[in-house]
Amino acid sequence: MAVASQGRNQFAGILLMLAAILMFSVMDLLAKYLAQSLPVVQVAWARYFGHFIIMAVLFWPRRGPSLLHTRRPGLQWLRSLLLLMCTVVFFLAISYMPLADAVAITFVSPLMVTALSVPLLGEAVGGRRWTAVAVGFIGAMVIVRPGLGVMHWASWLVLVMALGFALYQITTRMLSRTDDPITTLFYSALVGTGCLSLVVPFQWRMPPEPVHWLMMVGLGLLGGLGHYALIKAHESAPVAVLAPLTYTALLWNVLFGFVVFGDLPDRWTLIGAAVLIATGIYILYREGLRAGGSGAKKKMRNNS
Repeated sequence: MAVASQGRNQFAGILLMLAAILMFSVMDLLAKYLAQSLPVVQVAWARYFGHFIIMAVLFWPRRGPSLLHTRRPGLQWLRSLLLLMCTVVFFLAISYMPLADAVAITFVSPLMVTALSVPLLGEAVGGRRWTAVAVGFIGAMVIVRPGLGVMHWASWLVLVMALGFALYQITTRMLSRTDDPITTLFYSALVGTGCLSLVVPFQWRMPPEPVHWLMMVGLGLLGGLGHYALIKAHESAPVAVLAPLTYTALLWNVLFGFVVFGDLPDRWTLIGAAVLIATGIYILYREGLRAGGSGAKKKMRNNS
């Protein structure tokens, strides 16, 4: 019975993860569409404001001021500002370049996490994973093709965003040791909304059509609900099961980019994305082996 229950929980986690990735992909589609007629800061503000409202409605009545309790306030602010930077930079980049191309480049971020975990977290990375990181970066360069004048200059913005997102993931890992994940998520919404609310009055442009208002509302709802689904997914299934599902974002963005904007990635972008996905999954596999080995050794020590 316990095994069957665990299987059902994992299946629920997989469905929630797929739903979260779909919501984030639709959010990116709306952001790209809105950025054609509205300032990027205004689009990002709509995304964060909706996220904040959903977090406040779902969790403030039950938790109240305890939502703000953190043992590492400085790190919470740093993580939130990193996510804010990533959001604004990514929305700016996709306003100039195809969705699928931008998403493909973001797949370099897990490789950056592996590389940065050595100096920032003190983790050990073996030769096989370093080789996978090197191959993955070659895959990223296949997509960007520097010096050939093929990719838009905004692709470099996505690489900057990928680095920022890697740092964001590392700070998230640090905070997971001390703070409630709901508190961490609430800080993201609070800091992002607060910072953008200081700027957006100077950037505000009246949406030209009623549908643009609806898209702004949808942007915020998708951002908030997507993150909530992500939390629930990780409560039901392990990271090793869920992480590879993030690569389904490429499929959605290829579809959305073609249907809405008539964009299709070229073969070199697809080849580079395939290399990044393969190396990312391999690194995840090696980390799973390492974690499993460490757990087995610890169990042996406890039993001895």
